Amino acid sequence: MPAAPSAALPPAPGAAALPPPGTGQGAADLAHAAAAHDLSPLGLFMMADPIVKGVMLLLILASIACWGIIIEKMIAARRLKAEANRLAGAVTGAATPESGLAAEVIRAGAREWHEGRDAAESRGEYRERMEYAMRAPLVAAFRAAEPGLPLLATIGAVGPFVGLFGTVWGIMNSFSGIARSGDTSLAVVAPGIAEALFATAIGLVAAIPSVMAYNRFTVAFTRIRQGAMASIHELAAGMARRPAPSRVRAAE
Repeated sequence: MPAAPSAALPPAPGAAALPPPGTGQGAADLAHAAAAHDLSPLGLFMMADPIVKGVMLLLILASIACWGIIIEKMIAARRLKAEANRLAGAVTGAATPESGLAAEVIRAGAREWHEGRDAAESRGEYRERMEYAMRAPLVAAFRAAEPGLPLLATIGAVGPFVGLFGTVWGIMNSFSGIARSGDTSLAVVAPGIAEALFATAIGLVAAIPSVMAYNRFTVAFTRIRQGAMASIHELAAGMARRPAPSRVRAAE
């Protein structure tokens, strides 16, 4: 007699049902591809195209230079502000500086004052001569503090475009890889695009502080210079109203 077909046994209570073959394979592939790509900043840099990597290195160096200039200009602005305050104190008679830029400015004006006013020279010309002598060391000090500001402006203006170049180049390479592989899954596309966008992010990190620092220091140096020039004008006007020691001795 032919054997009766065996009846399908129901699954045992509590036993987990096995998924049909092939189920979850796509998710496993995506997880494996994501694990193969390190999406941390260091990983994105190491996996980038050589040209994109060169762009990133250039922007990182620009950012380091930017912060070095910012720290140096902060120190220079603080020093110049202190010297301008000492000049303002000399105008009010609070204290006479004996060293530093303020003392050098006063000594330059005192030399002209000791020479006295020429017979054919008006009081205004006499004052202008003393002002010109006192402005010389002040202008030299501000010129010594200005180098680096043009580099801040350049980094702020060019940095985003350099990063954008790296991004465009990286996206072009990503699309070329998609065309060669024929796979448009997110796990394949995302790493290349992330590397490309990382270049733009570094460009913005370098550019934003540069623009802010350039504007800040430009305004700060201008205000300090204006205050120091006003003090020089007051000092020269006060000297012009007093007779020089050489003229006093000649009159005696």
